[in-house]
Order: sequence, then C-alpha cells, then structure tokens
Amino acid sequence: MTRTTRRFAGLLAIAWGCACAPAWGEATTNIPPRLQAPAGQNRVLTLRAQGVQIYVCGPDKSEPPQWHWNFKAPEAELVDAQGKKFGTHYAGPTWEAADGSRVVGEVVARDDGPDPGAIPWLLLTSKMRSGKGAMQNVQSIQRVLTIGGRPPPTGCARENEGETARSPYSATYHFYSSTP
Repeated sequence: MTRTTRRFAGLLAIAWGCACAPAWGEATTNIPPRLQAPAGQNRVLTLRAQGVQIYVCGPDKSEPPQWHWNFKAPEAELVDAQGKKFGTHYAGPTWEAADGSRVVGEVVARDDGPDPGAIPWLLLTSKMRSGKGAMQNVQSIQRVLTIGGRPPPTGCARENEGETARSPYSATYHFYSSTP
C-alpha cells in the first residue's frame, strides 16, 4: 500500500468511524530509534484511537502577539485490534481503560513521522498511574501511525480568540511495561 493510498484509507476510516486502518501489522515497524521504549520494557498492549485533536485560537507571548491555534486536548475512543471499545483518551494526556485504570503521560521524544499532514509520532513516559487493571503498570507509551489531527492552517486571528477547532485524527498507541 503506498503512502497516498494508506493516507486516503485512513481519512476514509476517520470519516466512517472505522478503527481498521492503517493495518495493525504495520504498527511496530519503522519506528524511529528515538521513539523506542527503554530497554527492559516490553509491549503489553496496542490500541487504536479514533477521535479529534482540539485546538483553541489565541495569542502567543511574542510582541506583538501572533495568533495561532494552540493545542488543548485529545478526545478519542480507544479500541482493540478486534474493534472492541477499550477506553478513552483525553486531556493530560490520559488513557483510561474501561476497567477504571488510567495512565497520564509526558512527552519525552517526538518525530514528524512520514506524513506531513498528520500530528507527530511521540514517545511518552508515565508520570502518573491509578486504578487496578490494564493501565496499572504502563511505563511508556508510543503514538505512531498518525493520520490527521493537525490544527487548521488558517482562521485564527484576534477576532477568533477563544474559538475551538476539532481536527479528526487516528493513531496507534503502544503501551510498554517492565512488569509482565
């Protein structure tokens, strides 16, 4: 599948609410070295996110201020490889399983990824975990195979301050732990 075909299939998947593209078999290949989980950690879970990246129009701290879309939070449903709802992904960034366990991450590395029209690929470390269940031992999270999610290219100016934009996206998240 070419990059253009994969991107088109992914955009269709977002539009149709399908959690099936890109292929799950591609989920662990071609991940840049700086995004690899630390030695001793093994992948314990892979989920697909379908949702939006939320942006708010506002000024930066330059003089005079420049107006742009500032990232606020993700809002996505997490599904497993069979398309079954697993949990949610929201501000923090937080991943919460249906069993009530959750992990909050902090970005430690990023890569633009192969698609300039998509949000970057990330490596995050766990800064907080709570609850007993699927997320209780997660130490690292990778965000890869992103589709969409970029802020609008235009439309943010002083007269739009406070307006929000919701940009559809999908991504694969790999969760790692040193605890089996």
